[in-house]
Amino acid sequence: MATMTLSKILLLAFAFFFTYIEGRVHGKTKPKHLHIVSLISLPPAPAPAPAPQAASPSYYTDSPSPGPSPNLVRSLANVYNVLSFGAVGDGDTDDTQAFKMAWDTACFQNEPAILLAPDDYSFMIQPTVFTGPCKTSLVFQIDGTIMPPDGPESWPSKTNKRQWLVFYKIDGMSMQGGGVIDGRGEKWWNLPCKPHKAMRFFMSSNLIVQGLEVKNSPQFHFRFDNCQDVTVQMLSIKSPPLSPNTDGIHIENTNNVQIYNSVISNGDDCVSIGAGCHNVDIKNITCGPSHGISIGSLGIGNSRACVSNITVRDSVIKHSDNGVRIKTWQGGYGSVSKISFHNINMETVRNPIIIDQYYCQTKNCTNQTSAVHISDILYTSIKGTYDVRSPPLHLACSDSVPCTNLELAEIELLPAHGQFVADPFCWNAYGAMQNLTIPPISCLLDGIPQYIGQNTIDQYCQNNLY
Repeated sequence: MATMTLSKILLLAFAFFFTYIEGRVHGKTKPKHLHIVSLISLPPAPAPAPAPQAASPSYYTDSPSPGPSPNLVRSLANVYNVLSFGAVGDGDTDDTQAFKMAWDTACFQNEPAILLAPDDYSFMIQPTVFTGPCKTSLVFQIDGTIMPPDGPESWPSKTNKRQWLVFYKIDGMSMQGGGVIDGRGEKWWNLPCKPHKAMRFFMSSNLIVQGLEVKNSPQFHFRFDNCQDVTVQMLSIKSPPLSPNTDGIHIENTNNVQIYNSVISNGDDCVSIGAGCHNVDIKNITCGPSHGISIGSLGIGNSRACVSNITVRDSVIKHSDNGVRIKTWQGGYGSVSKISFHNINMETVRNPIIIDQYYCQTKNCTNQTSAVHISDILYTSIKGTYDVRSPPLHLACSDSVPCTNLELAEIELLPAHGQFVADPFCWNAYGAMQNLTIPPISCLLDGIPQYIGQNTIDQYCQNNLY
């Protein structure tokens, strides 16, 4: 993983420091400023011990950066409690202006600042954009509950229904706490219109999101667009299995991302990785019921997609439609390369390992010759059980642009019910097995295919990702 920037180290230390020493800053006395004068850093939450390294090296060999030195952090921070700015916190009153005033005040401080939504309160916030850059490192401490208006009928009539809380051009922020972000999505899920995403970070950097419970978003729970240096950890994300498009965490054109130590159960992908992402490390995720962990869908509308250096490791996927998936539309171009899936346990998963280059959401998709080139994909220590309605391994690659250099080792996938082990499915997929697998993967093609037309596209992706 790329070296953590100094500003992010400072923010991480500040965030851990505040989380530890405050215990819980209730704010029922409505202080406008609370001075913190001691400094203690929390170690990262312990994760289960990783499995032994596979025979082939992972694309990520560096461990996460250690906790920062206390000497890097000032011992003074100002706390801006939204109650002091007029918030009521009864779940019905519109507290938007109080949050905006508290944000503006904290954002313009010259010293580290904390915006506090205290516990035992429920704050209703209208669609809002919190804008930076701020003058200081900022902690948005959510210990209570924050929520949007209750359904489309309560939504402001002249306000965009496709976003709720947006954080724009923020450099150095931690969103954290023991509270709840309730998306109140139940009244949106059955509507034909596309509802809003709960939390969106746009054109921001040095971000930390940790410790929160997030539930029932109308669509994506968290979305990061055009962001850099993002750490997401210790989250609980939950929505019903049939809630549509409720991805847990979605990233797009976002680089240098760590997603660790979280539990996600929802109606779509636990984590989805869109075009323009590289250097993403996903570790110790419990995922499901869900649609699994996905790269894509990529290349929609004949667009270019460049994705590289993605690692998913030491995780569990259970009772999900898919396990680890790469999906692309026909007609796209670009590349997906240097992807590693390592030490993942499957529990009754339909399509535990899937590449789908024929992704289509209608019945009228036509065959096209161009495709996103998928290469250098490593699957090691993928074990567990699969739903017998689908084969345990499905590699459907483009007719004209085959998948290349797929490498599999220590694959052990058994049917969740019955004794019959289904055969894997492969189409135009080239690669190798390091050892015997269960089931045997005899459909994988040897060598490197001869095809043209992708070299310049691959070079474009390399020039723009590294």
